[in-house]
Amino acid sequence: MKLNRVFISILIYFTFFTSGSTANENRILIKVNNEIITSIDILNEIKYFSIINNQFKETKKKTQIQIVKNSLIKEKIKKIELLKFSKNLEINDKLLENIIIKYFSNFNIGSISDFEYFLEQKNINSNFIKKKITIETLWNQLIYKKFYKNVKIDKDEIKKDISRKGKQKEYLLSELLINVENNNDFKEKVDLIKNTLKNKSFSETALIHSISETAARGGELGWVNENALNNKIKDELKDVNIGMITKPIVVPGGFLILKIKDINEVEKKINIDNEIKFIIDKKTNEQLNRFSIIYFNKVKKNILINDI
Repeated sequence: MKLNRVFISILIYFTFFTSGSTANENRILIKVNNEIITSIDILNEIKYFSIINNQFKETKKKTQIQIVKNSLIKEKIKKIELLKFSKNLEINDKLLENIIIKYFSNFNIGSISDFEYFLEQKNINSNFIKKKITIETLWNQLIYKKFYKNVKIDKDEIKKDISRKGKQKEYLLSELLINVENNNDFKEKVDLIKNTLKNKSFSETALIHSISETAARGGELGWVNENALNNKIKDELKDVNIGMITKPIVVPGGFLILKIKDINEVEKKINIDNEIKFIIDKKTNEQLNRFSIIYFNKVKKNILINDI
């Protein structure tokens, strides 16, 4: 089916991107309400994670299966919620193409044809990946519509920060974002992560436990300018050396642990207006991500998940 330059409803996308496998090839493993996760879904997800995260290939098979199961269950829960808002959310082919190309830019993907050829060489159905990216894009739309009005940004503070002359720090960061539904479970979750980090790398721990969208990449955030960080996180990073991790930082819905992989000090010659916009966008996304986690946890409480 060729995508036209028109808006396509969620329902059409979800119908179009359904697996074409036969019952003889496939087996239902998990039910999430009325949604199903099959053995082929599991295999495709393992292939997908193996492409985007080299660390994943080094994990034990049992751990791999648990990681991809969690990922697919999360995706199904989002899909179930999105279907309630199908009349209010939409995506067009050009936006989807741009997101795909940007997401796979590290693999020298410059067009949809490149993307499809790349996945063909990896023996992955491109529609499987398009479905994943579509669900995530529509979920982000939903969160934006619901919570953007709650975002609070101190523009004066941002202007003051970036007007400082001299060198600024940039951090190469990875993150663990851990969900805590009940305050009574906080210490238990912290102990779980600390014990996991004793036996596994930070990247593998992120794959297994982090609820951030960076989990599939082992928690990698990339380079972050200190001005894009809130004061609480900046203060925590001041006393952390390269290769070390922060103490758990309490955030809405759980806690955050950051690892500093490298630090640069740069002399910034910047366009003030562009920098303000960049930091506002970054802080906005950060807050929306927190709202996303809280909202997802609320939705999940009403979902029935069964192993078959």
